[in-house]
Amino acid sequence: MKADPKAAHIAQEFIHEAPLINCRFDPKGLFVFATSEDRSIIRWELASGKKTVFSAHDSWVGDLAFSIDGATLISAGYDDMLIWWPVAAEKPEPIRKVKAHSGWIRAVAVSKDGKYVASGGNDRVVKLWNVADGAAVREFPGHERDVYSLLFHPNGQFLLSGDLKGQVHQWETATGKLARKFDAKDLHSYNGGQQVDFGGVRSISFTPDLKQIIAAGLHNASNPLGAVHEPIAIRFDWEPLKLTKKHLTDDVKQGVLWRVVVHPDGHLIGCSGGGNGGFLLFWAPDGDKPFHKFSLGNTAREMDLHPDGLRIATVHYDRKLRITRLEPKAPDKPKS
Repeated sequence: MKADPKAAHIAQEFIHEAPLINCRFDPKGLFVFATSEDRSIIRWELASGKKTVFSAHDSWVGDLAFSIDGATLISAGYDDMLIWWPVAAEKPEPIRKVKAHSGWIRAVAVSKDGKYVASGGNDRVVKLWNVADGAAVREFPGHERDVYSLLFHPNGQFLLSGDLKGQVHQWETATGKLARKFDAKDLHSYNGGQQVDFGGVRSISFTPDLKQIIAAGLHNASNPLGAVHEPIAIRFDWEPLKLTKKHLTDDVKQGVLWRVVVHPDGHLIGCSGGGNGGFLLFWAPDGDKPFHKFSLGNTAREMDLHPDGLRIATVHYDRKLRITRLEPKAPDKPKS
């Protein structure tokens, strides 16, 4: 049954003691996890609301990923550490700690076969590790600026990484060779007066048919330090490589698309947060502008889609994790 974005409403709220940074549902859909400015990871049981705190990082946790079987959580910290955790433990303690980078780790991703975890961040190097034991496998150097996002191709042959300059690198997983680059330069700006690079590939997603990828972030950054910039998602054909669509919005002038996901129904869901507040934005595959915009009530920082396709988690500066429910769409009536 299809989901109806226009029926979106806040179905649940969970609160923590400090502002929240990132969030992910576990693969089985039993829990929602969030990271916080107090350096902790928080797990809420969706059915009961029971809260459990994971503590081991010495700085903020920027990203989360799960083993394919859903038993293990891997957290990536601004303290240079990757930490393995038991997902469902009553009193969770780290399984393994790996000092993975020199600088903030901004992104982490697990391959679809479950063998590898990739990490990247401010040292501009993408690294590959064994999920089973945390052993280093290989490195992928070549980014000119900080790495913000990672995504494995489902076939396991390729790893994608996006950086501050709006470049997406496609790597051969087995060799570390750079296969090609996707130029998402619209996601980067340089302000000479403020002397800042701004933007970056904040998120990468595949369409369900794997024929396109979507990179997201911000553009029109006329005043980066004043947070004047607009959300944008850019769609590329995979073969042959071609930019085919820019998904924009007219009425959010202080926002970033922190993440985009493609719903199984085909529409694009983006989480925008900034000076204008927090929104879920919904685009049709061929839509220039959103067909629906849902206000979240507070600045949003990240999002995730539940395996059921009906629930969306967002984390916010006001210390709340919100669950937005889309509701099943009524089937079309048969023609008489």
